[in-house]
Amino acid sequence: MANGSTRRLDIEEVGDVTIAKFTDKKILDETNIQIIGNQLFGLVEEDGRKKIVLDFAEVEYLSSAALGKLITMDKKCKAAKAKLRLCTIRPEIYEVFAITKLNRLFDIQDDQEKALEGF
Repeated sequence: MANGSTRRLDIEEVGDVTIAKFTDKKILDETNIQIIGNQLFGLVEEDGRKKIVLDFAEVEYLSSAALGKLITMDKKCKAAKAKLRLCTIRPEIYEVFAITKLNRLFDIQDDQEKALEGF
């Protein structure tokens, strides 16, 4: 993890599961999306985490570039035999996942508690 880069994710460990919580309400800015992507990928590629939950409780808006990072994250997780779950996605954001069929790609749970169940 490069020091000095602004942290865009709150990372929490629950047993052997890593919960990454987005801190931005709107994930729009290209630079932020770059940072978020790097931090997410680092969980798999550098830290070797095998169970990751992404918590969207704070997020009100996601750009398509941000979705792109999530798709790449999914590929990286599959390549590393890691499991990825998403949770606490607001209805208006879930709609974007549904329209783009990403709700089929990702394992999406209602909340953190459900995301941690049987992981």
